[in-house]
Amino acid sequence: MSPSASSPASRPVLAVIPARLGSSRLPDKPLHLLLGRPLVEWTWRRVSEMDLFDSVVVATDSPRIVEACRSVGAPVVLTDPDHPTGTDRIAEVVGQQPWSGFDLVVNVQGDEPMVEEAHLEAAVELVRGGGWPLATTATPIRSREELANPDRVKAVRGRDGRALYFTRAPAPWRRDGLPTDRELATGPWLRHLGIYVYRREALLRWVDLAPSPLEEIERLEQLRPLESGLAMGIAVVDRAAPGVDTPEDVVRMEGLLAGNLQTPTSHPRTS
Repeated sequence: MSPSASSPASRPVLAVIPARLGSSRLPDKPLHLLLGRPLVEWTWRRVSEMDLFDSVVVATDSPRIVEACRSVGAPVVLTDPDHPTGTDRIAEVVGQQPWSGFDLVVNVQGDEPMVEEAHLEAAVELVRGGGWPLATTATPIRSREELANPDRVKAVRGRDGRALYFTRAPAPWRRDGLPTDRELATGPWLRHLGIYVYRREALLRWVDLAPSPLEEIERLEQLRPLESGLAMGIAVVDRAAPGVDTPEDVVRMEGLLAGNLQTPTSHPRTS
């Protein structure tokens, strides 16, 4: 579908899947095979079968990923390899045809082949219907181990749903130490999920900003717009399927895919 003037409820939505070849914990991660298929292909097929999106495209820094995508009919753009973040990569894509007319853009992480459509839609609705220029998602933290794990990014959310901060540290910090399991069951502790929804002008403003001090300290790109006053809403969703970051994650994900997903027989959209 070509983007066109429409009501907010029917406004076309573009999904972009950033896929960077470099990964310290899982070399060549987007091309790592799961049940014989590259990780990026699993994610693209999953997202392409969702009714939420009018167009889906992979954005990558690698000719090898371009080749893998084209071999299965996935639209793909070879972007500048020097982009520091996935958001920068997405901004390059939306400056090109046929994606330049989309006002609503979703960043779907390429290492989440079991991402839920309901989770993506919850963030889209914050932008489309709630008036936020940016949106993301988070899910409740239910264990002290997860709260203390620096690989799990924590989101701090205001009463109005606004993102207040993101950090690798346990947050909000309970003065007397980590919360009990009972406190976690009903408290405000949230794990950030790597989903972003941008209104087009907010996306372009984001990438036009210089890297911020907090972003560089935490190594979290989503702090850049917050430091500059761009509002971001957080949709709280049910427990999310894990992503793929390590060899151990590959084994776990293959079990999930084998048990919950059948080999796609439909034809994912290619526009």
